[in-house]
Amino acid sequence: MNETIILEIKKALSISEKQIISVLNLLDEGNTIPFIARYRKEATGGLDEEQINEIFKSWEYANNLLERKEAVIRLIDEKGMLTEELRAEILKAQKLVEVEDLYRPFKEKKKTKATEAVAKGLEPFAKWLMEFPYEDVRDEAKKYLNDAVKSVDEAIEGAKYIIAEMISDEANYRKSLRTEMVNHGVVVTSVKKNAVDERKTYEMYYDYNEPVSKIRPHRVLAINRAENEKIITVKIELDKERMTSYLERKVIKRDNSTAAPYIKEAIEDSLKRLIYPSLEREVRTELTDKGEEQAIEIFSVNLNKLLLQPPMKGKVVLGIDPAFRTGCKLSVVNEQGTVLEKGVIYPHEKTMGGSISDKQIQESQRDLLLLIKKHKVELIAIGNGTASRETESFVANLIKSTGMKVNYVIVNEAGASVYSASELAREEFPDFSVEERSAASIARRLQDPLSELVKIDPKSIGVGQYQHDVTPKKLNDSLNFVVTQAVNQVGVNVNTASKALLMYVSGLNKSSAENIVKYRDKAGRFTNREQILKVPKLGAKSFEQSIGFLRIPDGTEALDMTSIHPESYDVAKKIMKTYNITPEMIGKDIAKDAIASLDRKKLQEEFKIDKYTLDDILDSLIAPLRDPRDQFAQPLLRSDILKLEDLSVGMELEGTVRNVVDFGAFIDVGLKEDGLLHISKISKAYIKHPKDVLNVGDIVKVFVLNIDLNRGKVGLTMLKDTIGK
Repeated sequence: MNETIILEIKKALSISEKQIISVLNLLDEGNTIPFIARYRKEATGGLDEEQINEIFKSWEYANNLLERKEAVIRLIDEKGMLTEELRAEILKAQKLVEVEDLYRPFKEKKKTKATEAVAKGLEPFAKWLMEFPYEDVRDEAKKYLNDAVKSVDEAIEGAKYIIAEMISDEANYRKSLRTEMVNHGVVVTSVKKNAVDERKTYEMYYDYNEPVSKIRPHRVLAINRAENEKIITVKIELDKERMTSYLERKVIKRDNSTAAPYIKEAIEDSLKRLIYPSLEREVRTELTDKGEEQAIEIFSVNLNKLLLQPPMKGKVVLGIDPAFRTGCKLSVVNEQGTVLEKGVIYPHEKTMGGSISDKQIQESQRDLLLLIKKHKVELIAIGNGTASRETESFVANLIKSTGMKVNYVIVNEAGASVYSASELAREEFPDFSVEERSAASIARRLQDPLSELVKIDPKSIGVGQYQHDVTPKKLNDSLNFVVTQAVNQVGVNVNTASKALLMYVSGLNKSSAENIVKYRDKAGRFTNREQILKVPKLGAKSFEQSIGFLRIPDGTEALDMTSIHPESYDVAKKIMKTYNITPEMIGKDIAKDAIASLDRKKLQEEFKIDKYTLDDILDSLIAPLRDPRDQFAQPLLRSDILKLEDLSVGMELEGTVRNVVDFGAFIDVGLKEDGLLHISKISKAYIKHPKDVLNVGDIVKVFVLNIDLNRGKVGLTMLKDTIGK
């Protein structure tokens, strides 16, 4: 392993060299990040998935950078132009852009004004000028006249093009000027003539400027989008005289040379035509990269919280996919998520091209009531898409008028339509329409968000900001890591898990997940973990990596329902036998009491086991089916509707955080539109980002700050005493 890279990672992540080497060795052996984080804590010193992933990404970037450095050194050496000084400069570079700057003078160039001048034989003349002679320049230029160079002025012009490119290719100049642009440049935007921005989405950027060093990542992405949609023009402004002075100080050796005036002209040309546009692109690319990183991080954090929302276990749920013209599709699912019955009602008068009669509305009330009573429905899940609030009003009125003991929840249906039209949905519900599948998915999202959301392409789940403006591969890699992390933190019941859920389990993929489901369908439920080895094409390594995350709650081996890895069964059983903990006691208070009295340090010595594995074993015996999602607040249940007209400034409301973005959070308080809680209204203390305080799915107490009846908007605050100030 490259020691320099390891030391760089150690410095960047504040993780010991030993831990980094252990992680890299484990990854090299084919172990997955979830497996290492859960079952190799003794080797890594207890590093979690995030830390292990950071080590992996840092190692990967550093190796890619090193490979590029070696390639550049080889390419320059092949030209016979490599010096030891240049080699050292390349190896010392910390960023890819610095490596490319050093390589720039040696790169094969496309046709440029400079290459044309070189082809005309003017390179020796350019080099003569760069010696800053005192002789007459025009006399010297006459020596280079030929069939391609007809005049002295043409010779001087060509030489200046060559010098301009030489200056532009100098890595040290570029590095200094890039730093200047980052530290002192200003992003300036202006509206384009005849631009069409009907909703004034980008009005803020019609005449806008902000320092490069201070511009927020989400504003960079907004500016990029507005530019791509041809609404605005964007440039970076900087004091060019200051840049010119810098280059003149660096380039001009003798100010009284006869060549100096021509070199100054070459410097101005180089800056205007070559350096400035190039650096502007580089700086904007760097800003975009940072914007993408921030957007991906926000999306990842929000997705993680959404996936880990607590399930509403053991409830019969009625899912409603709301709509106006085509009616609201219904789907009742039992406690296990099996669809019991489906249907459609037409509760809304609002349609495109007609109206619905009172009779149809009454029929809708009757049909919904019959379904609720027939299946003893306890919760109604209403999708938050088109006609959501109208459907909520219909349901709330029905609950109120009948006095039913049932509550409803507004469920984020982002991505439900993507799932409903997918091959997976067609396999699950071959006889259902797209909307009927969506209703079933909405109901299941309430019962077990994780199991349902893994069926959807992560980027289609709308809990981000500008996710459609970032590099798809970067976004996919990050979101897939988040989903994998969530699935393995929770673990899955191998007898009930879908193919979509299984494929995110450590060590498994789409093919092995399909094989498990096919084997299960053919041979029946698994009664112990060892049977999973019989699944075709599931090798020993896949079994090792996945088995600890595959649970069998009611099998023949009690430890199979826990997160204890089979490799630790022997020591777990010895501990149980020594301290009279029977399989029947696992998960019960009697086991908890017995384990509470044990001296864990003594146990480590007695059974020659590391602290991490021992803790995992004992904690699993106490709570074998522990679910990390149980620590979060349950979804907010409602039985009545709220209208904008009902609000008053200062009113206290309870709501659910639907999305967290750079500038605040959107809170569902039961209105048609989510209310905006600006970052400045979250806390009196300074917070760097809303995600430091709020998470998707949090239940929060807020107060009405302002109401805009015309736009149907409401502003919220968590700081009651600042209202009206």
